[in-house]
Amino acid sequence: MKKHYVYSALIALFISASSIATYHFFNNENQTFKIEHINSTPASRAVYSVDDSGNFVPLDFTKTADKVMEAVVHIKSTQTRVNASRQVPQAGSPFPFFNDPLFEDFFGNRFKFENQSPRNPGRKPEMRMGTGSGVIISPNGYIVTNNHVIDNADDVEVTLHDNRNYKATVIGTDPSTDLALLQIKEENLPSLPFVDSDQVKVGEWVMAVGNPFNLNSTVTAGIVSAKGRNINILKEKFAVESFIQTDAAINPGNSGGALVNLEGGLVGINTAIASPTGSYSGYGFAVPTRIVSKVVDDLRKYGVVQRGVLGVMIRSVDGNLKKDKSLSTIDGVYVDSLLENSAAGKAGVQKGDVILSIDGHRTNTSPALQEIIARRRPGDKIELLIDRKGKEKKIEVTLNNRSGGTDLVKKEHKEIITILGAEFEDLDDSEIDKLNIEGGVRVKEIYRGKLMRETQMKNGFIITHVNGRKIKSVKDLANALENKKGGVMIEGIYEDLPGSYYYAFGI
Repeated sequence: MKKHYVYSALIALFISASSIATYHFFNNENQTFKIEHINSTPASRAVYSVDDSGNFVPLDFTKTADKVMEAVVHIKSTQTRVNASRQVPQAGSPFPFFNDPLFEDFFGNRFKFENQSPRNPGRKPEMRMGTGSGVIISPNGYIVTNNHVIDNADDVEVTLHDNRNYKATVIGTDPSTDLALLQIKEENLPSLPFVDSDQVKVGEWVMAVGNPFNLNSTVTAGIVSAKGRNINILKEKFAVESFIQTDAAINPGNSGGALVNLEGGLVGINTAIASPTGSYSGYGFAVPTRIVSKVVDDLRKYGVVQRGVLGVMIRSVDGNLKKDKSLSTIDGVYVDSLLENSAAGKAGVQKGDVILSIDGHRTNTSPALQEIIARRRPGDKIELLIDRKGKEKKIEVTLNNRSGGTDLVKKEHKEIITILGAEFEDLDDSEIDKLNIEGGVRVKEIYRGKLMRETQMKNGFIITHVNGRKIKSVKDLANALENKKGGVMIEGIYEDLPGSYYYAFGI
C-alpha cells in the first residue's frame, strides 16, 4: 500500500514539473536560441582511400579539382546554313550551279541570268550553335574534344578557365571514336597528362570536369562503374565503342570534358550518357585514354586516323552461343564471318574460331577486341590466341587498311584531308587511258567535312579540275587549294556515269 502511495506521488511531481516547464516555454517572450557555428568539417579529414600499396591516403577532391579545372575549356561551335533548297548537280554543264543560291554565296553575284526567279530574294543565313567541353593536352594549345561537339562547324571558339577566348583550328576528326583534335595559338598552357586507361580499375574514384548546361568549370565525383562498354551510340561503319562507365554526374555540355583520377591524370574523354530524359540518370561514358592517345597521334601526323582492320565479324561468347555453336569455351570472341580481303583470313583464321587474346591481352568481349585493334595501324603485326574446336593455336596477323592494303595515308595529304574531309589517291596510267583523260585524283572515301557538308559528291568521284586548273595528282590538288579563300569549283567525272559533274563549296 505504501508503495502505491509513493508511485502516485512521483507521478504527480512529474506532471507538475512538466506543466511548469511548458508554461515557461510558451510564455517567456525574451527566450533566446543559441545557434552554434562549426568552423571546420572534421569528417572531410576522416575520409580515406587505399593506394596500390595498401596504404591509407586522404580522399581529398579539392587539390585535384584545382589542378584539373584550368586545363578544361569551354567550346562554342557555330554553323551557318543558308535556308534554301539545293539543286542536285547535273552532268554536262556547270550552269545549274549558277542558279543555285549556294553558288552566289560562295562566288558573289557576278553570275546573274535573266531567267532567274525573283521569288525568295531575302534568303537569310541560319545560325546554329552548340557548346561542349575540351581538354588541353599540351602546353602549345592542342585540345581534345568530341567530334559531335564541333561536327560541321564553320567557327569554333575556345574559352579558357581564366575567360581568355581563342579561335580554334580543327586539326582532324575521327567520327568512328567520336574524337576531334583542335589547336589554339597560345603557349605555356596548363595541360593534363595521360594515364594508362588499362590500369584503371572498376570501383576506382574518378572526377568528371566540364561545362554542363553552360555552367562553366563544373566538377562531379564518382567511381568507375564498368569498363569496355558498348552502347551502340556511334553510327559510323567502323565505329569503336569500348567506353569507361562512371556514375560521376555527366550532362549535356560535359561532352569532350575530362574524366580524371585523384592524381589529376586524364583517364578518358567524357562522351555520352545513358538517359531516358536527356539528363543525367546515373551513368556516363568516356573514351579511354589508350584510344584517345592513338587517335591524337594519328591526327597530328596525318590529319586522319590510320585504322588497322582485322577483317572479321564477331560476337561475344556467352552461355547461349556456346551451346548453340557447341563451343569448348565460354571466354573470348566468336568469329562469325570473314570479310573480303580479310587480314585475319589471309593469316589462317577461320569462321567459327574463338579469339581468346591479342598480344597477351584477353578479349572476353567484342568491345575489348575492338579497342585493342583500334590502337593499331595498317601494317602492324599482332598475335592472336584462338580456340579452334577445343585446341588453342597462335596466329600472327598483319593488319590491313580499309581498302585491303597496308599503306598509310601520306603525311603530305594532311591539309587536303583537313579541309575537304576525304581521302584521295592518284590514278595510274592504265586508269587514265581507260577513262580517256589527262589525269585526275580519285576520292576514295568522304569523311565528315566540306565535301560531305556542302556538296553531294560521292565516293569514287575523279577530280580533273579545280577552278579551271588541271589536276593530275594529289600534289596538284594540294597546290590548287593552298592558301585558298572564297569559292571553289571542282570539276570531274564518275567512272560509271556519262558527262562531267561540278561541285561548289567555300573555304
